[in-house]
Amino acid sequence: MKPDFDHQKKVVITVAPTGGLHGREANAALPEQPEAIVENFYQAWKAGAAVAHIHVRDKNGRTSADLSIYQEVLDGIMSRCPGMITQVGNGIGIKRFDDKNFEGFTLAQRMKLLDLKPAPDMLTVNSGTFHFDWKGREFLFENSKAWNAEFIQGCQYRGIVNELECYDLSHIQNMLELRDKGVIKGPMHFSFVMGITGGIPASPQNLFVMLDHVPEGSSWQVVAIGKHTLPLSATVLASGGNIRVGMEDNVYYSHGVLATSNLQLVERAVRIAKELNRDIATPDEARKLLHMGPPPQTRKA
Repeated sequence: MKPDFDHQKKVVITVAPTGGLHGREANAALPEQPEAIVENFYQAWKAGAAVAHIHVRDKNGRTSADLSIYQEVLDGIMSRCPGMITQVGNGIGIKRFDDKNFEGFTLAQRMKLLDLKPAPDMLTVNSGTFHFDWKGREFLFENSKAWNAEFIQGCQYRGIVNELECYDLSHIQNMLELRDKGVIKGPMHFSFVMGITGGIPASPQNLFVMLDHVPEGSSWQVVAIGKHTLPLSATVLASGGNIRVGMEDNVYYSHGVLATSNLQLVERAVRIAKELNRDIATPDEARKLLHMGPPPQTRKA
């Protein structure tokens, strides 16, 4: 697939207000509890974000796989942000015991996300296994093709759309193999995660190499981490892609200056997009661009 500098579609903006790694020790404005997370999504939705990328935390602010907490956030988004696309991150994050000791969530816990009620519009797929590095320690982030195939088929059975998160070039190939085997059906939705230690470095050159391996007719976005968020997001907007912003990916607004809110990051993304003549997709328009159906709460039984 080639970048499109001339006939550009409206841009779909995803907001990721709280991730599965750092917490408020990185930025005190990062939301941790369901009410605050939903409020952040509401503000972002009003500002132009069409997709809500969801992680949750327990009462102590630690990343959680508790389905009841997810359900509280999902209910809140569906109630306060009509039409906003709900997307749960399948990796969940890391279980932190202290600043030096942590481990990843189990494959069984990640598979249980299929049981979420209400079901989200989307669940992400982590498209390949690699060593994830956080604060100088690494762990094996296991995402075999066999496990992903089972998870994708479970999503299809429930009417949940997948976003394919690719942390390296080989991950795109993994997803194309699943497509060729008939596991993945219909248009493919790629998310290039760039700048994670252990994954592909964030650069325009690597971005366009990854894009070159994506089938025509796919939708694509970039998740650029840390200092790479702003320059790569601008590159993507100029190239016809979609973007994600939020404190999961970058807690800073500029060099050495912490972001005051997720809203501040969304508002800047909207401003830059408009300067580059990219109109902002509403949630309903985003659903059409991503070949999705209506929100779960409006579907007929």
